[in-house]
Amino acid sequence: MPLSTVRFHALTRSCRRWIGRVATMLLCLAPLAIALSTPTPATAQNANQGIVAVVNAQPITRNELGKAALDRFGTIVLDNMVNKHLILAACEQNNCQPTREEVDAEIKRMAAKFGFSVEQYIGLLQKERDITLRQYQTEIIWPMLALRRLAQEQVEVTQEEFNMAYHARFGEAVKCRVIDVKDRAKAEKLHQQATAEPKTFAKLAKQYSEDETSASVGGLIPPIRRHTGDAKLEDAVFALKDGEVSPIMMLGDRWIILQAVRRIPATPPPPNAIDQVKEQLYDDIRDQKMRSASGKIFAELQKQAQVKIVLGNAELETQNPGVAARVGAKQITIAQLTEQCIDRNGKEVLEALITRRMVEQALKQAGKQITDADLQKEIAEVASLYGHVRQDGSADMDSWLRKVTADTAISRKVYVEDDVWPTTAMKKLVSDKITITDEDRQRGFQTHYGPRAEVLAIVLSDQRTAENVWKAARDGKTEETFGRLAERHSVEPVSASNRGKVPPIQRFGGQPAIEKEAFALKPGELSGIIATNGQYVILRLQGFTKPVVTDPAEVKDQLEEYIRVRKLKIAIGKEMDRIRKASEVDNFLAAKS
Repeated sequence: MPLSTVRFHALTRSCRRWIGRVATMLLCLAPLAIALSTPTPATAQNANQGIVAVVNAQPITRNELGKAALDRFGTIVLDNMVNKHLILAACEQNNCQPTREEVDAEIKRMAAKFGFSVEQYIGLLQKERDITLRQYQTEIIWPMLALRRLAQEQVEVTQEEFNMAYHARFGEAVKCRVIDVKDRAKAEKLHQQATAEPKTFAKLAKQYSEDETSASVGGLIPPIRRHTGDAKLEDAVFALKDGEVSPIMMLGDRWIILQAVRRIPATPPPPNAIDQVKEQLYDDIRDQKMRSASGKIFAELQKQAQVKIVLGNAELETQNPGVAARVGAKQITIAQLTEQCIDRNGKEVLEALITRRMVEQALKQAGKQITDADLQKEIAEVASLYGHVRQDGSADMDSWLRKVTADTAISRKVYVEDDVWPTTAMKKLVSDKITITDEDRQRGFQTHYGPRAEVLAIVLSDQRTAENVWKAARDGKTEETFGRLAERHSVEPVSASNRGKVPPIQRFGGQPAIEKEAFALKPGELSGIIATNGQYVILRLQGFTKPVVTDPAEVKDQLEEYIRVRKLKIAIGKEMDRIRKASEVDNFLAAKS
């Protein structure tokens, strides 16, 4: 059974762009037909109504695009459109519609809060989130202001709430180590050992904790502050003295043991930033309360308006042909919903359709095709990989499909089209090109089973600072000095919060410059400044781990599978690049070739 079939799903998702199905509450609100909206130019609105793209002389029609967009985003966009009707009606009833001037003022305030002009801010939104000024006005700012007014009494921020948020961000903290296990008996045994010899806590965490991220750095986790999570856990942590071990506590379905490393004093913001900090905190609290209040508001508005969702209900679809939903006396048609899906998500869905069309053409050129049996095999492999198996050991595909469609809120059809088919197709195109050499086996064994370099690291963003920090680390000589420098200067969160401690470095792990330097050091030795990926890294070697497996023959099968999966992943990426470069594409929706 392939160990990492799921990795190919992630890879092929990157070849598509319709994976952003979960939006924030504000982004989920649909375009509102209000005075803020500006008419779409007739040329853009009416152009290419029949054909939206051509891939190697093969067209993709607007009907195809609409159907694909409706399949993938119809439910979300329909909820948005219903919410649009409900918000507009409620604002009209309560005479509290935000004006164009108020929307513009809020955008100006938001831009200033982040230190931008309005033009810079909107430009950033367009670049980073592919959202236009009109969409930002009508989909985010207007609904946000409208909801604030409808939920005004419920979203007022109290002084107590502000104080809690302030202490959560700037108050005193406790740096801790954790041991995290599933089994209570195992936790009790580890707790006895840790309380008897607290100095061994880091070693116990590294050896036995089941949370790999913290275990790899001796159980170290980011500092714990007040009012950020579980109050009982926070009380227990703040009651500990440095080096003291907590009682066993349950967190979710896990048993955890904490050890206080040291207290971190409060770090208030500089005086010149106080006003900006207050504004950000008030906004964060208000938005959090609004997310909670909006659910109640929409539930009440839906009840009053007698909302009936037709889409997805076979019986209602038969009774209401061409209708997606009814909101009181009004109806939202399938045609209206389809156009909204294209307006909001058409570009990304079209990019995915273009990619699929290119892959289909590549399969045809290679004389290969995807059968139902191929798709069923891929589903079975993933089902088994995730533990969905029957008593006889065969894959329980029905159980897996129920889970994946429930978790992602998509239909089986879309899951197969978006995940299973691309994975299967790309595997079929490249799998016969994979060969495994002796060098691959040697490298793979070193990567997975060879020694790892345990290091402290400081990551800097500019060379001058790196030179100064390196000199201080060299002159200080001790591990303690290096840790303080990491805490003060490292721009990488893990090393900064853990006094330089980072997960061990493996050979052939994808960081050749860092690996070369780390494995050339002796314990206690300081590296030079390593320039990599636009950053500057300084290492201090603590030592090397001892390999658990020394004979490659013991892990031959696992190793072969790992190498095959890794090479297949690389081959898929190269093949996708080749297909793209060899294709001629006209995308009329995005106005590009």
